[in-house]
Amino acid sequence: MAWRDSRRSRSRLLLFSAAIVLGIAALVGINGFGANLARSIDEQARELLGADLVLSSSQPFQPRFKPTLHPRNQGNLTLDYSAEAAFASLVSFPRGGGVRLAQVRAVTGNFPLYGEWLTEPTSAVQTFRDAARRNQPVALVDDELMAQFAAHVGDSVRVGNVTFRIAGRVRETPGQSGFSASVAPTVFIPGDAAQVTTGKADSTSLLARTALIQPGSRVQYKQYFTLEPGIPEARLREPLEDVKDQENVKAETVASRKQQTGRSFADLTRFLNLVAFVALLLGCVGVASAVSLYVREKITSVAVLRCLGASGSQALLIFLLQVAALGFAGALLGAALGTAVQLLLPRVFADFLPVAVDIQVSWGAVAQGVFTGVLVAVLFALLPLLSIRRVSPLRTLRASFEEDTTAPDPLRYLVYGLIFVFITGFAYLQTREVKLALGFAAGLLVALGGLAGVAAGLRWLVRRFFPTSWSYVWRQGLANLYRPNNQTLLLIISIGLGVFLMATLYITQGLLLSRVQVASGENQPNLVLFDIQPAQRVGVAQLLTQRHLPILQQVPIVTMRLTELNGKPTSELKKDSTDGRARGALTREYRVTYRDSLISSEQLAEGKLPYLATDGTPHISIETGFFERLKLKLGDTLTFNVQGAPLLTIVSGTRTVDWTRVQTNFGVVFPSGVLEPAPQFYVLLTRVPDNNVLGGVQRELVQRFPNVSAIDLGLILQTLDDILSKISFVIRFMAFFSIATGLVVLISSVIVSRYQRVQESVLLRTLGASRRQMLRITLVEYALLGLLAAATGLVLAVLAGWALAFWVFDIGFTTAPLPLLLLAALTTVLTVVIGLFNSRDVLTRPPLAVLRGEG
Repeated sequence: MAWRDSRRSRSRLLLFSAAIVLGIAALVGINGFGANLARSIDEQARELLGADLVLSSSQPFQPRFKPTLHPRNQGNLTLDYSAEAAFASLVSFPRGGGVRLAQVRAVTGNFPLYGEWLTEPTSAVQTFRDAARRNQPVALVDDELMAQFAAHVGDSVRVGNVTFRIAGRVRETPGQSGFSASVAPTVFIPGDAAQVTTGKADSTSLLARTALIQPGSRVQYKQYFTLEPGIPEARLREPLEDVKDQENVKAETVASRKQQTGRSFADLTRFLNLVAFVALLLGCVGVASAVSLYVREKITSVAVLRCLGASGSQALLIFLLQVAALGFAGALLGAALGTAVQLLLPRVFADFLPVAVDIQVSWGAVAQGVFTGVLVAVLFALLPLLSIRRVSPLRTLRASFEEDTTAPDPLRYLVYGLIFVFITGFAYLQTREVKLALGFAAGLLVALGGLAGVAAGLRWLVRRFFPTSWSYVWRQGLANLYRPNNQTLLLIISIGLGVFLMATLYITQGLLLSRVQVASGENQPNLVLFDIQPAQRVGVAQLLTQRHLPILQQVPIVTMRLTELNGKPTSELKKDSTDGRARGALTREYRVTYRDSLISSEQLAEGKLPYLATDGTPHISIETGFFERLKLKLGDTLTFNVQGAPLLTIVSGTRTVDWTRVQTNFGVVFPSGVLEPAPQFYVLLTRVPDNNVLGGVQRELVQRFPNVSAIDLGLILQTLDDILSKISFVIRFMAFFSIATGLVVLISSVIVSRYQRVQESVLLRTLGASRRQMLRITLVEYALLGLLAAATGLVLAVLAGWALAFWVFDIGFTTAPLPLLLLAALTTVLTVVIGLFNSRDVLTRPPLAVLRGEG
């Protein structure tokens, strides 16, 4: 019966099906891409890590590591070995005079041990290794850095006190994405294994001659190992456990890198799945509204079936089978399209991926997409289909009999509950957090409820306060908003939700940029100098004074580690899984300062400012977030290891810190009179008026103080803007599916409603309405719907942006209104154009021809 009944309506049923195609395509594309990415990470994990085992530490490796880790003493396990010391430093290009902060990586041995180091020319890798063995000053420079300063192979780059000849440009390094390369361009120089393994550098090595590693310098030391195949993961970690806890050495294996990288990109695919799911839900809203119109047309047929003995449930199943079939057809088409979308995604995410993705059809993603498409189509179509159960046989005799379908149906609430459970469950599968899943479902319901409320309110207002004195065209256009078979609810939800997504994206991007653009303000620092040794502090200050640059802040920094909390060693706290304290706060290296007062970015939250007690015990101040992560109380004792010397402190107060301010902020602040004798370095903040002055300061710093590094905050802002543009492009790519789905729903709903409204239009034409009047009536209706939907979407987006600014970013809410107004105008024009295009038959053909064609 379902098959027979669908014969005259299959074209319209295909339109219903089209509404969910793009949502399923987005889901299948993202899920399939995620599966392919996970497989590629699994296959390329060793190349991604660059070794079988990597040890990293912020301090040089102690000699006691040799018995278990050094290749000479572990010959039965180790096949090859490489070491690295990485740090940030200013580098200069003598030929053009360019200076920029770069990541300097001093490597020894056959780095990388796995994977291809793509350089230009290809022989540059071997040239670099041969020169390193002969202690010759040769460097490999990141392609982006060379392009910025128009450098060529054979030119020179100055790193510290040493000038290196550029042997080649680095196109790709194993484990490094284009995204990370743009943030921190790299210069590779020959390293010193003694510096990495003992901290006692060979004075003749190139790394030592640069004079860049000074007391307090921030350096990351790494050791790379290739091992005999088949060694169990446990055996790699067993000899490291005790030493790792004491010295905070991080051990990374192929398995752990695989897990870490897979988890990072799984989070990305889950987020994008939620965006795709919104597109699917938008299509389902279109299915529900279109099925509602379809059911109204079938009421008489259902009444006849009831007269012939069919039960209400049988009648419901007939049309439910039709909807399930159209959902299945739409899901199949969407799955096919989503499989094709997978080919585009590696290009979309190219700047973020550390591996080359091998694309294959993911049948698991296809099956999940088809199942999801059928399920959501049936769930959303059930809402209008439930009324079929209550159609009375009296409908065949009395067309005005409507009590059977207008009374509330208790099963509708059950369907509403099932829809909410399904949305929440899907969100939970993507986020793995109950709060986020509930927040996503609640936010989506608020948006849908707000749009539906506006639609219902519009219909009520127009009906209640109908302007009877207005012109005939306006009266007819307004009446179309609440007449039977009106499209007000469907169009406002589909158009408004699409506008809401796009506007929220634009506002969020603006908030992220505004959060970091404080440095562009007048009197705000835009240049940060760090790693200034105590003996260099006066000289660096004089350099700035001679150039008439202000010293906005000059702060001492001391490096230390937390060893005890209330007398209990942190090594024991880390092993206690029931403790609840953040493990990162127990193992991290702390960089603290000392002063007796607050700065402009701080406020006293509780207790007292830092002070030195009469017995000599320092009372420290803790930032509130760190205070909560370590579950501290005022009066607790913390013992720090300050460059080998233990120091007992007492927590006397907490501070709130505005981390968005462009100045030095600290989680822990000591009082004056305690840390002055400790090894330390200084950070200095200033402001330069233009790039010419900036270049002059950087060049003089490189010549007089090569170990001092400078962060150009203007360049950071530019880089961040570029990063956010790439991220927003990815999100816009996904938002395209939502917008495109909204257009499909809009077009299909207008086409379907044309079948419902054609008799009204023909009647108006028969009564003498001209084509121009009909055109203006249609124009009024769709212009009002498009404008109101766009305005509602913008209001919801502004509210969402304000909520993000207040609760997430903790900044003042601002946005540029002009782009939002342009978005509303374009949406309104598009709605009118589609409405007029789909009404062209009624406007251009004689009434009799239209009636014959519809019959």
